[in-house]
Amino acid sequence: MTNSLEERENKHRSFTLNKKLVLLVMIVTVIALGITSYMNFDFANEILKERGGAQLYGESSIRGETLRSLFNTRIEQNEILSNEPIIKQLITEMNQSTINDFENKKEKNRNEFLSQIQKFQELVGYSIGFEDVKIIGKNGNVVFSLIGDVDTNFEQNMYFLKGKTGSFIDFEPSSGGKKMIVVSPVYQSNTKNSDSVIGVIISKMRTNSIDSVLLNRSGLGETGEVYIVNENLQMLSDSRFFENAIFNQIVDTVAVQKCFDKEENHIGFYPDYRNVPIYGSSYCAKDLGFVLLAEIDEYETVHPAEILKNRIIITSLLITMLMGLVAFFASESLSFPLKKLKNAANKIANGDFDVRTQIQTTDEIGELSKAFDSMAEKLQDSLIEIKDKENVIKQQENILLQFSKYSEKYCVCLIDMINSTKLSANLSDTQTSEFYKFFLNSVAKIVSLYGGIVVKNIGDALLFYFPVNPIDESSTLKNSLNCCLKICESHKSMMTKIREMKLPIFDFRISSTYGMVRIAKMATSSVDDIFGSTVNRCSKINYTAPKNGLVIGNDFYESAKSFDDYEFKPVTEFPRDSTNTYPSYIVTKK
Repeated sequence: MTNSLEERENKHRSFTLNKKLVLLVMIVTVIALGITSYMNFDFANEILKERGGAQLYGESSIRGETLRSLFNTRIEQNEILSNEPIIKQLITEMNQSTINDFENKKEKNRNEFLSQIQKFQELVGYSIGFEDVKIIGKNGNVVFSLIGDVDTNFEQNMYFLKGKTGSFIDFEPSSGGKKMIVVSPVYQSNTKNSDSVIGVIISKMRTNSIDSVLLNRSGLGETGEVYIVNENLQMLSDSRFFENAIFNQIVDTVAVQKCFDKEENHIGFYPDYRNVPIYGSSYCAKDLGFVLLAEIDEYETVHPAEILKNRIIITSLLITMLMGLVAFFASESLSFPLKKLKNAANKIANGDFDVRTQIQTTDEIGELSKAFDSMAEKLQDSLIEIKDKENVIKQQENILLQFSKYSEKYCVCLIDMINSTKLSANLSDTQTSEFYKFFLNSVAKIVSLYGGIVVKNIGDALLFYFPVNPIDESSTLKNSLNCCLKICESHKSMMTKIREMKLPIFDFRISSTYGMVRIAKMATSSVDDIFGSTVNRCSKINYTAPKNGLVIGNDFYESAKSFDDYEFKPVTEFPRDSTNTYPSYIVTKK
């Protein structure tokens, strides 16, 4: 009985407070590090997925819009040929010929057809990869073929039948991969309905421009690729993983199904045509008969997170072992201060880094207390430093300027106050602010009424633009002119108000140019910035405008000179020290 009691006492003593403290410190450390590690890993994983998704979405959207623009351009170019009056006249003549007379007229008209084709190539440029054109008559007879005589009747040909209903683009296999087929109907003069179709033009073009968009794999890592799929689920571009994939590889993934079944884009994880898990984003263009897919292997997307996870685990284990050793050697002398230290450790584990033990003993517990306070302070400083650096990083990310890969046609306008420095020289800071505020806000309100977009103010000047709708270019040009002339007309009312504010009378000049501009997107603003030669010319010709008047550049004038509501007078007088070589025209209303 006595031996049994002694054994229990010895067993109880064997699990001393020293060991309990070591166990407690290790448990607290593991929990704290575990929670912190899990949160860091989860946060990093989400950030990686979001950035990967944003990158793929950007790639699919930009490249998809580029292809859409390219396809529409090819259709428009082919329709230029189908709308040529001489082409229509020759087709009508061939349609009316008899069977016996058809071949003679075909041979007779070949040179005339060929001349029109050559003019078309000179107009649109040889860079489109124009290889062949077939002009089919109303009954399916080939009235002209660029690559030689063709005896085949196209009456039952799917391109001919579909082309009679409207323009479209398709692809066909070739020895080099694929060729683009552009089909457009030819209508009788001044008519565009299905009953007035007199023929169909089938053009064959190379796909170099399309391939350059799809085969550029910058920003897609080691497994990323961009490709397009048609309505028959056939891959129409080269695969990064398989040879001879064009027209041979079937792609029946969830992104393709969503496009052709529901006309929806898709982004997320799913198996690709190799049955490999990937992270992908799609751009659906069902109206043009294709869907563009930007994909990267799931493993490459989450691999950095796995590396981070392993490092966090190793670091946590090392920290846990270190804390266990410190607790073991520091627990030789235990007393009340240890409880205080334990309570402080629990508070640290709960995230309260403001706690301090303030234990003043001179033994090991006192030293541990000082070390503990120092650790808590350093952790607190580290967290503050991490948050500060995180805010700096976010601020830096927010000011990043992202240049687009494409250009658009804009009407660019600049209004500049004349002698603003001299006018504001004797004004107070408050008056100067009111002076510029009145000028810039008055102009911006008028611009807004006409649907213009203010880019930025440059001191005493304001830059704004009007995006041009390709379908109705003239309306945009007129709207831009009306807006600028309205500002000129508003000078009198502006001066009435400026007098009431007891501020100096001012004059201004307005200039406007028309042409291609490059787009720059700022993360901190929803308004796109613009740059390029069109913007530069707008600034260069501004000084040639009359007081409170408007001048336009040569490109603008060439597009607007046919408008009946305006008078255009070329600027002929320039200052002696002027280096301006750009033609400009003063614009007034009739």
